[in-house]
Amino acid sequence: MNILQKTLDCARKNLSKRILVASILTIGSISILSGCSETKETAGKKTVDLSKVTIVLGDQAGMTKSKVEASKVLEGTPYKVQWASFQGAAPLFEALKAGSVDTAPAGDTLVLAAAASKVPLKIIATSVSSPEAVGILVKKNSSIKSIKDLKGKTVVVSSAKGSIAQYLLSEALKEEGLSTKDVNVKFVLPTDAAAAFKAGQLEAWATFDPYLAIAEKNGGRVLRTGKGINTGLGFITASDKALQDPGKKAALQDVIKRISKAWEWENQNKEKYVKLYSNITRLPNDVSRTINGRVNAEVRPVEEKDIRAVQTVADVFKEENVLSREVNVDRLVDKEIFTDK
Repeated sequence: MNILQKTLDCARKNLSKRILVASILTIGSISILSGCSETKETAGKKTVDLSKVTIVLGDQAGMTKSKVEASKVLEGTPYKVQWASFQGAAPLFEALKAGSVDTAPAGDTLVLAAAASKVPLKIIATSVSSPEAVGILVKKNSSIKSIKDLKGKTVVVSSAKGSIAQYLLSEALKEEGLSTKDVNVKFVLPTDAAAAFKAGQLEAWATFDPYLAIAEKNGGRVLRTGKGINTGLGFITASDKALQDPGKKAALQDVIKRISKAWEWENQNKEKYVKLYSNITRLPNDVSRTINGRVNAEVRPVEEKDIRAVQTVADVFKEENVLSREVNVDRLVDKEIFTDK
C-alpha cells in the first residue's frame, strides 16, 4: 500500500468518526496532519536525565567549596558534582578553556582578561565582596611607607596580567601622580609569591585574600587596600561548552541557586563557618576570621549596575593596553541561568 492510499484510508476513517481534520499542527520541529500520524515528540525542551550529568566546579583556594560543603547545600542533587581547585584565576581559566572545568569564579578584572584572550565563557552570577580583600603590602620593617615610595621599586602582582591586584596597583599609582611605568611589575602565582614574601624576598606585593590575610599575619603591612578603587565584584563564569549542553545547563541553573544559599548560610553562621573554614584550609582562626569578614558577602544574579561598573574597569584596562581587545561586558552575561533566588 503506497503513502497516498494510506493517507486516504486515514481520512476516511476520521470522517466516519465525524472528526474533521482541517489543520496542520507543529510539534517541536515536526509538522503532522492531526489524526494521521504515529510520530510523537515532546513539545519545548527535551527531557534531561540529570542522574547522568556530572558538572565540574572550578574554584580558587577552596573559597567556594568550603562554603558549599559547610552549608551542605549540595546534598540531594540529582546530578553529580566534582571540584577542581586552583591557586589563582590564570590556571583556572586555562582549565575552563581546555574543558577540564565547567565553571570558574574570579574577580572582575580576570574575567575581563580571560574574555579578551578569547576564553569561551559567559558570566552566570555576581559574587559581591569587599574591596578591602585586595591590597598592596610590604614587610613591617620595609623603608617603603606609602604608595609614592614604590617609585623605582619592584612590585610583584598576583596572579597574572589583568588581575584585580594589577588594577589596584595601577589606580593607586595614579592617585600619587605615578604610573606602572614608574615601577618594575612582575607577575607571580600567589603561592610562590607568598613564600617569597615570607622570606623577605619581595619589596612589595599586590595580592588578594586569602593570601593577603595570610601575609598580614606573617608580618605584612598594608600600604593601600582596594577600597575606593576596586569594585568588590567578582563573577561566576561557565564555559560556552557547558552552557550548550542541555544536561549541564540544567544542572548549572540548579547549582548556582544552591551556591547562593551557601553564602546566605555563611552570613548567618559566621563563627561556626570560621571554625569550619580553618579546619578545611588549616589556617589559624584569626586569619580565617579576617578573610571571611570581608570576602564574598553575596552571590546573586547579575545586575545592570554590575555591568556598568565593570565596563568602566574594562575601558581603563583597554586604554592601558592590559586587555588585548575591547570587551563588551553586557555581551558576556548569560541572563538565563540565574534569574532569581
